[in-house]
Amino acid sequence: MPRRRRLFRPARQPRRWRGALLACGGALAMLVLAGLGLPAHLLGSAPREQQWQATAARLRIVDGDTLLLGDRALRLRGVLSPARGESCGTAAGIGFDCGAAAAEALARLLRGRDVSCQVRGGDRFGRALGVCQAGGAEANATLIAAGWALAADGADTRLVAAEAAARQARLGLWSHLPGAPRAWRERP
Repeated sequence: MPRRRRLFRPARQPRRWRGALLACGGALAMLVLAGLGLPAHLLGSAPREQQWQATAARLRIVDGDTLLLGDRALRLRGVLSPARGESCGTAAGIGFDCGAAAAEALARLLRGRDVSCQVRGGDRFGRALGVCQAGGAEANATLIAAGWALAADGADTRLVAAEAAARQARLGLWSHLPGAPRAWRERP
């Protein structure tokens, strides 16, 4: 019996290429992930410092050290304030939310004023870090000088001096130290 001749060829098996495609895909994924870990300014695409501004109408106070300038979050550089909901007590033993009090102090400072902030870097939560001016006063130093925030570790010497002056004058949360947050009580 004569041998039948095939009129078609079977398709090549994709298995030969599967390993090579997986290797290329893995290498591409590694390059993308490595690129995400590079500093944004490596190729000059992002400036190290930026100037952000907001009108008084577009400014929102998140807490004692965080602002919303329009839709952008900014944390005051070198400033540590109590978190909202953190409980404190007065010398008379009356409890209050010292985080809300710090946020209110910042709101009073910035109320009705346009804000201009010099942004320098970011924090671990992706918020920009900056020094803000409003009405000719620097918000960072003024909040610390009023006793509603601490100078962060490694902060500018002006902020450290403002904290020392507020502590000595017993301003803000320094006025009732036994009822203040632990960061205030344990401060050397």
